[in-house]
Amino acid sequence: MLPCHDLLAIRYATANLRPDHIFVRPDPHDVAGPIDYFIWLIRSEDRSILVDTGFGARAAAERGRTLLRSPVDALASLGAAAGEIDTVVLTHLHYDHAGNLALFPNATFVVQASEMAGATGPDMQTAIGRAAFDVEDVTEMVRRLFADRVRFVYGDSELIPGVTLHLLGGHTRGLQGVRVHTRRGWVMLASDALHFYANLWRANPFPVLVDLPGVIAAGRKALALVETKEHLIPGHDPAVMSIFPPHPSVVDVFDLAADPIGMAPDANLPLQA
Repeated sequence: MLPCHDLLAIRYATANLRPDHIFVRPDPHDVAGPIDYFIWLIRSEDRSILVDTGFGARAAAERGRTLLRSPVDALASLGAAAGEIDTVVLTHLHYDHAGNLALFPNATFVVQASEMAGATGPDMQTAIGRAAFDVEDVTEMVRRLFADRVRFVYGDSELIPGVTLHLLGGHTRGLQGVRVHTRRGWVMLASDALHFYANLWRANPFPVLVDLPGVIAAGRKALALVETKEHLIPGHDPAVMSIFPPHPSVVDVFDLAADPIGMAPDANLPLQA
């Protein structure tokens, strides 16, 4: 029998985006709206696994984001000290998912090999190709590699019993989702395969990508790996905060392993072609 893991979404930053920063082809009726930034904590009786590491004050200032609290401080409030975390899964290497790496000195970082190749190869020769990457974060990943602190994944694989990794791509070369077996079944952290539920429902991706058809396919692959739409977790949608119950004592933490208290936006609509 597969073990059941706890799964928490931790909101650490926010911003406001214009419609053309949310959809490749915004509708004339779309309006500006919030985007939230999350990291995720997988817990079992004997260990904690972190999914993504967020960004810090420098990146927030440079990119006009509101940092609500340090991701490391948020983890500490949950009893998960950064120095005690031994495994960090990086869904991809964009600045908002792979900052703060040096604050996890004892962690091994799990990343798709194609993601590391993309972040250190010809894709980075143009300003638009490297815009969502931070050179200091990528450099720190190279340092982690030379310190034998990087584990490469090649496609879909099992991390531990009850936690599987799935190559999704589209948004970046090696974007990966993390599927977690919880007390309500398998939950898929789709990360930026869909920033918002609407990116998938409307077949209208977030306009930061390397492969337009690929990012639509990535969202659909993620959805196919779970039982219902409420088992699919987007990377940045504020709706997560109204769908899942809050932590009883720590602000801006939400229990993704619990039964939903709301419904994913437009979950009753069919996917658009």
